[in-house]
Amino acid sequence: MKRRAFITSAAAGIASFGIISRRASAAEFVYKFANNQPETHPTNTAAKKAADRIRQESGGRLDIQIFPNNQLGGDTDMLSQVRSGALEFYMLSPTRLANIIPDAGISGLGFVFPDYDAVWKAMDGELGAFIRAQMPKAQLVSMPKIWDNGFRHITTSSRPINSAADLKNLKIRVPTTQMWISLFKALGTAPTGIDFAELYSALQTKVVDGQENPLSIIQFGKLYEVQKYCSFTSHMWDGFWFVASKKQWDRLPGDLQALVSRHMDLAADEQRAEIRGLNESLQGDLQKRGMTFNSADTASLMKTVADAGYYKEWKGKFGADAWTLLQKYTGAVG
Repeated sequence: MKRRAFITSAAAGIASFGIISRRASAAEFVYKFANNQPETHPTNTAAKKAADRIRQESGGRLDIQIFPNNQLGGDTDMLSQVRSGALEFYMLSPTRLANIIPDAGISGLGFVFPDYDAVWKAMDGELGAFIRAQMPKAQLVSMPKIWDNGFRHITTSSRPINSAADLKNLKIRVPTTQMWISLFKALGTAPTGIDFAELYSALQTKVVDGQENPLSIIQFGKLYEVQKYCSFTSHMWDGFWFVASKKQWDRLPGDLQALVSRHMDLAADEQRAEIRGLNESLQGDLQKRGMTFNSADTASLMKTVADAGYYKEWKGKFGADAWTLLQKYTGAVG
């Protein structure tokens, strides 16, 4: 009887230990991070490293699961989800964010940033802080550092872009934001707003003849399969704000909020370095895949948008305070 009692007691102890272990290993918070980038894009590889570090340092309390490549919907859908709290983390361009926070689009003005040095001084400085401070009113919370997408260039299936004259009436895909549409109307094109998830098929079926993106997106999105010419225009710098649903962010204890913020900023630095390197090195690979490159006369492009009243229009929309803050980092605009 004593032996039987010991075995029963031991078995109960083992069973109890197993339950405790399973409970201890279960995450207290399981949050989703979604974006429109392919799984192998530096954005997702850097985010995965950050998620692993957060999981480890939190003792398994916070598990961030990554959903790349529009798995949870297009950009419009995902933005709606993160604002409602159905999605915890999302990444979006400042110019897309401008649909709900107009001032966020100021960093996406055409031809305003001459180089990366000016970009990071502005976005890690007062201009970035000015934008982040407005996010809670849209039910969003941003991590301090913006991630990189790069300087954007124009591709077409029909002709290289050497000057503004080559853009006349070009059917070009742009993201579904007023800032992009405004810039490309000023350049004389016929812009069409299309979500990135539908871009490849739109180019393949000739719904549009061209598009514009950094080289890394052209590579990872396999756009070289449906585009022949790439013209270096550097018409806009673009990045990604890593945002959280305010509703879901407020659920996290302060120590986990600090952990997420710290590691996502570290990942932003890693991603910035990799994206810059890719955008500076991919030309050779894309040429091997059949793309032809040229450098556009950007002076003619800048004169065209200025003559069209583009800068005057947006200065009026942003207001004097935001415009002055931008020019602190870029010099005179317009």
